[in-house]
Amino acid sequence: MILDLIAVCSNAGMEEDKDVHIDMDTFSSQLGVFPIIKKEPFKLHLANVENKRLLIQGELDVTVSIPCDRCLKDVSRTLHLSIDKNIPLPQSLEDCADRLVYGEILLAWPMKVLCKDDCRGICLKCGCDRNKVDCGCSQTIPDPRMAAFQDVFNKFKEV
Repeated sequence: MILDLIAVCSNAGMEEDKDVHIDMDTFSSQLGVFPIIKKEPFKLHLANVENKRLLIQGELDVTVSIPCDRCLKDVSRTLHLSIDKNIPLPQSLEDCADRLVYGEILLAWPMKVLCKDDCRGICLKCGCDRNKVDCGCSQTIPDPRMAAFQDVFNKFKEV
């Protein structure tokens, strides 16, 4: 999305509210590409402060589809974004609202996403979804620091 900021930037003390629609359909980061399911138009408040800075403020909610960290089932998460930027005026013409929204999504991104609090995840041995099927595989994971002791026990095991 591109905003026309010429009127605000060229008049000291001018303030303007704009209705903004997000152009992004996906959110891409180093973690992957995530579809944006719901995005509402929002109001963006622009103000020229002393003909030196551009104040940009707004709030919006964006719903993103993120896979569960344990079972990989898609989970919808609503991220509440609050934009409050103070940009030096010469740089403000190059900035667009999508870049501001992208930065706020990055900051609001959850550390861990679970489909439910007691998600059992995927079995490490057979790969089945443990929320749907109890596969019967042993879920104990040996401590790698104890691997040398396990080798000794396996070597001298009585028959």
